[in-house]
Amino acid sequence: MPLKKSTPDFILIIATLFLLAIGLIMVYSASAVWATYKFDDSFFFAKRQLLFAGVGIIAMFFIMNIDYWTWRTWAKIILIICFVMLLMVLVPGVGMVRNGSRSWIGVGAFSIQPSEFMKLAMIAFLAKFLAERQKYITSFKKGLVPSLSLVFIAFGLIMLQPDLGTGTVMVGTCIIMIFISGARISHFAGLGILGVLGFVGLILSAPYRIKRITSFLDPWSDPLVSGFQIIQSLYAIGPGGLFGLGLGQSRQKFFYLPEPQTDFIFAILSEELGFIGGTLVLLLFALLLWRGIRIALGAPDLYGSFLAVGIISMIAIQVMINIGVVTGLMPVTGITLPFLSYGGSSLTLMLMAVGVLLNISRYSRY
Repeated sequence: MPLKKSTPDFILIIATLFLLAIGLIMVYSASAVWATYKFDDSFFFAKRQLLFAGVGIIAMFFIMNIDYWTWRTWAKIILIICFVMLLMVLVPGVGMVRNGSRSWIGVGAFSIQPSEFMKLAMIAFLAKFLAERQKYITSFKKGLVPSLSLVFIAFGLIMLQPDLGTGTVMVGTCIIMIFISGARISHFAGLGILGVLGFVGLILSAPYRIKRITSFLDPWSDPLVSGFQIIQSLYAIGPGGLFGLGLGQSRQKFFYLPEPQTDFIFAILSEELGFIGGTLVLLLFALLLWRGIRIALGAPDLYGSFLAVGIISMIAIQVMINIGVVTGLMPVTGITLPFLSYGGSSLTLMLMAVGVLLNISRYSRY
């Protein structure tokens, strides 16, 4: 593609690195007590997160220099590899079980979560599909059904693990991409009804999901089991007040809030840094999303626009779900907070996605 390459979006880089730095500090603060008790090393989780961050930053700057239309060429192969990895996870002896979900593949002392990488692979492939078949997108049979078929096959494999949270983020991201591409609202209305019925079916098919819904509506009805995490999260956020208890001064990380360095890290951040700290993080996310939208609007071709929209949608959905869960506005889903929560696959995937976005920004006209 004969386009002139410019400098990447500096504001996007700064927002990402600030979020990453806050995440590293909070992972240590939130996990120190638990890490000392379990591994006799208060820095256990922080050191691993620092390693993941280092790998992720290298990947981000490396990918930033790979022309984004390269992913269009390799999108199908990358998607096939991710499908194979999703199938491997389901094989006993290959897939690792944690907290009732078989979602990881062991690699030496570490593990990877294929469903995380499937999200980015699906975004890259769907952006290619939508760009190439733009004239068919208003057709139900030629546009909407083919574009959603692979999405729901991947969703089905992810649900076999099961991992409703990751599957929901992937499907939500793809639906936004398809909607932005020009699909008819009437088609979405019909599929939306089927989707709601299917979602209700998934919830009713597993007793633990029903408990999550009931605990979300009234966590105090079962305060020691299904409502425990939400209640402890609110107990963390409430005392934080305007300025917080101070960095490292959280009370809920003392074995009240289970593994606070992962899904509920925002609760610990709010407890220690207060409303001011929580607002700062949300403003950084807002800044990141704003720059992403500008990049999508200024991309030189449809593929770049759809790819940027997919990446920004994925980040936005995860942030909204995670914050919603932590503040008691949504049921517990197991969704991490991008750039802040502990987790190698999630952090690396997010930084790789930002790398793709930065490359698109080098060609954007905005």
